[in-house]
Amino acid sequence: MKTDVILTELQFKAVRSSGAGGQNVNKVSSKVVLTFDVNNSKALKTEEKELLHHKLGAKLSSENLLILNCDEDRSQLKNKTIVTKRFLQLIQQSLVVQKKRKATKIPRSAIEKRIKAKRNLSEIKQQRRKPHF
Repeated sequence: MKTDVILTELQFKAVRSSGAGGQNVNKVSSKVVLTFDVNNSKALKTEEKELLHHKLGAKLSSENLLILNCDEDRSQLKNKTIVTKRFLQLIQQSLVVQKKRKATKIPRSAIEKRIKAKRNLSEIKQQRRKPHF
């Protein structure tokens, strides 16, 4: 993944923020919407694109666009830096390939320990019974 190339492929859009804020919300476009086209990205290899489709499938739109919003701050510039950091973290986390799990055999000592505990419990329960004459 080439982060410098990916950063050039990002598209930003400033939108009016929603929620409380009074007059500032009505007149200032401080919310930043980041869009990234996964399919048309030149910075990602085909394997990386498939991995992103698999891991971020729920977050992608029908056109395979990744859309992130940020309206945490009143400053548009701060919102832009926050959303780009969040985007890069999301991409890096989703491109990590998990190691395949190796199936291991249960150790003989663990099996013997379990059987010994079962025998012990069985003997305790046998001793609780009334004796047969």
